[in-house]
Parts: sequence; C-alpha cells; structure tokens
Amino acid sequence: MSIEVTHDITQDVALEISHRELLELSARFSRLFLKWLDASATGGFTYPRLRLLEALHCQGPAKMKSLADTLGLSARNMTAVADSLEGEGLLRRVAHPTDRRATMLELTADGLAAADASLVPRLAEISRLFDELSPSARDALCGTLATLVAAMESGCSRQVEP
Repeated sequence: MSIEVTHDITQDVALEISHRELLELSARFSRLFLKWLDASATGGFTYPRLRLLEALHCQGPAKMKSLADTLGLSARNMTAVADSLEGEGLLRRVAHPTDRRATMLELTADGLAAADASLVPRLAEISRLFDELSPSARDALCGTLATLVAAMESGCSRQVEP
C-alpha cells in the first residue's frame, strides 16, 4: 500500500525560515563575488595568491599554517597556492629555524618585485566594485559584514527560537 503525499513541504520551509531573502541573496553574492574575483584576475593573481603575496610582502616570512589561518585557507588550498607561486619562482619554502615540523614561506626577489608591481593596482581594481555604493551604504555594509563575520567566527551559538 502506498501513501500519496499531496502536501508541498517546500512552501512550509519557505514560510518558516526567517530572513530567507537575506540568506538567498547572501549565498548568491558570495558565489558571484568569488567567481568575479577569479574572472577579474590580471597577471595570474587570483585573490588568494594576491593575499599571500601581500602577507609575505608586509610581514615577512611566516609559517604556512599561520598564513593559512590568517588568510582563511584550508591546508590543501594553502599548499596549492604556495605550490603555484613557488613554481613561478615567486616564493620559496624554507625550514623553520627552531621547529623542524614547520615550513616557512618567504618571497624571492622576483616575488618581492611582483608584489611591489601588483598589490596596489590589483587591490584598487577589486575595490572599485564598492564604488557602486554611496559612502554611507559602504559604511553600513562594512559594519554589517563585520558583525556577521564576528558572529560566524565566534561559532554563532545563538539558538533559533521556535
């Protein structure tokens, strides 16, 4: 014997989720923004590669693990980014002076030159997207995103009330 279900559960789900429009729009923005960043990469510097160059340029050599944490990259993604930059002669892996388990990354002379030539123009190019917003809208977005990032980083432990 089979039971035919005539109730549309998707309608109930849509009705029960508060802030559904924000959820959908945020997910869509995140996906499109990452795609847009990669599509607008000039000189082969995707955003993660650019950020790694920036971190090493501004702070000097660092442990791969620390860099991955700082840049929000998984260990696998950090390795892939480092491999590609190392393959281009822009950075090198070196042994940590006191921790033989740790690997340090540092820029080569070519890496320093690439960072000097690319960082400011590329980051300025990326940031032009936000020229679409008024100054007050940019400030509001910045504050809102900072609040949401802090909530996610803290584990967003608030329970949803029924």
